[in-house]
Amino acid sequence: MEITVRQAREEDIEAIRDIFMAAYGPTYPYRDFYDEQWLKRAVYGDDLIMVVAEDVEDGTVVGTGSVVFSIGVHSDLVGEFGRLAVREDARGRGVAKKIMERRIELIEDRLHMALVDNRTDHPYSQMISEDFGFVPVGFMPIKHKFQNQVRESVATFARLFGPARSLRRNHPRLIPEVAPLAHLAMGNLGMEPDIIVDEGAAPYVRDDDFEIDTLEAQGMPQLLRIARGRVKKRHVFGPMQLSYGFFKLATNDANYLVARRPGMRPEAVAGAIGFIHDKAEQNIRVFELIAASDRAVRYLFMELLAAARSLDVEYIEIEVSAYSPRLQRTLLELDFLPAAYLPAMVFHEVERLDVVKMVRVSTEVNRDDIALVESMEPFFELVIKELDVRTVVPHIAERLGELSIFDSLNDEQARRLAAAMTVRTIDKGGYLFEEGDWAQEFFVLLEGTVEVLFSEVHTVAHLGPGDVVGESAMLAEGPHSATVTANQETITAVLERDALQTLIRRRPDIAVVLYRNLAVNLGDKLTRTDRRLFEPTAPSRGGPREKSLESPPSKGE
Repeated sequence: MEITVRQAREEDIEAIRDIFMAAYGPTYPYRDFYDEQWLKRAVYGDDLIMVVAEDVEDGTVVGTGSVVFSIGVHSDLVGEFGRLAVREDARGRGVAKKIMERRIELIEDRLHMALVDNRTDHPYSQMISEDFGFVPVGFMPIKHKFQNQVRESVATFARLFGPARSLRRNHPRLIPEVAPLAHLAMGNLGMEPDIIVDEGAAPYVRDDDFEIDTLEAQGMPQLLRIARGRVKKRHVFGPMQLSYGFFKLATNDANYLVARRPGMRPEAVAGAIGFIHDKAEQNIRVFELIAASDRAVRYLFMELLAAARSLDVEYIEIEVSAYSPRLQRTLLELDFLPAAYLPAMVFHEVERLDVVKMVRVSTEVNRDDIALVESMEPFFELVIKELDVRTVVPHIAERLGELSIFDSLNDEQARRLAAAMTVRTIDKGGYLFEEGDWAQEFFVLLEGTVEVLFSEVHTVAHLGPGDVVGESAMLAEGPHSATVTANQETITAVLERDALQTLIRRRPDIAVVLYRNLAVNLGDKLTRTDRRLFEPTAPSRGGPREKSLESPPSKGE
């Protein structure tokens, strides 16, 4: 079979639709490709380039693919390679590679960046992307619904063209949780990572003294004035903007939530957030944030999440400026996770800006049967690790409010500290550690009780749920001064030295509170120990046991 690839024409429309229907069934995420009128507009329009693979011998169309320009505004000069389908009887003959090759020829002089969202139920499309110079930049969990309405994760690849690198703004400012993703993506693209890790970026404060409404035409002039005044500080990017006008936004199913101070006139708005809701896929894509005051930012996102819950949305995606660490931190606290890093993704004024794709998922991510090329696996591990922070080990999550070590941490900080821990069960009579052992970890008791002994014979305390043991020796980087054994099967949360040091380096805000809580706990222990010194004798291991769990532990613990 000799194949030629050319741009699609009107007479190809029926064949294109039939190929998609045969390949993906009725649940393909891009349902427009089943609409002949939409396909006709697409063939003649400038929002995408569509090509077909044709059998030279009989003129049969055996495959199709597109480059979509509407994933960003036209000035971004970015396109997405996708909408690829090949007839079953033509597969295995290099048709997909010929389609990819032709698409690159058509766009390499008109785009600065190209993306490919590859499926993960098989690695073949990822391999083709690699063959044509695309590299992994992210892993998007449960982004799309495919056959049988099953959600599937996506492997995102990118390639830069023309002057994209030379126009890129240097030194993005990233929170520590985004930095590893950026290092991987930039390294894959052959760029020297020049990021600035902003460990102290504060989230936007919570201010609920607003009212929410939807956008009406009369509210647009004020919002446009706000947008013009803050255009140099855009925090969110997407395929639309308020400046497109009310009618065009409405026809593209764009929605805005508008925040106002109570009692203010209707046109006096504090800010707005724009998004597109895909009902069939149960997805939301945020494309614009406008705020006259920073105090409206967090409120708008909280209202967006409330709207998403009412709409049964399972996936939210937002492209955040890599130069806005405060918004990155705010979204992280609202359970978004960084999933992809796109250097030079958007064109803004006279330079290209990096973007962090952050997503929020509200349904379980199926980690089985995910097929990835080797170069994509580090992104998968990073994203899944961040996802695990939001699904804290149940034994710890159930007791966050009861454990003093988590005092004064907000929900996001507490989850991240808990995610740094591991759960360990100690059998009855088993050792948590022995006197003289070098301290490499400390324990938070979740269930059960333990006994603290000097010289393995003098019982100085019985401790129970909520107590911390071993922290003094670990922080002092010395040996344990007592032995601790389990009186019954005991469940503990363990924080190892390496995990603690990583947490301190990446999240000093958590470290400050953690050290304070440990100091308070240690102070309580010392007070109880000092009181005990006035008791006439200390019970030995062979004597009567103390019944109270309030008895003091060793000073060394």
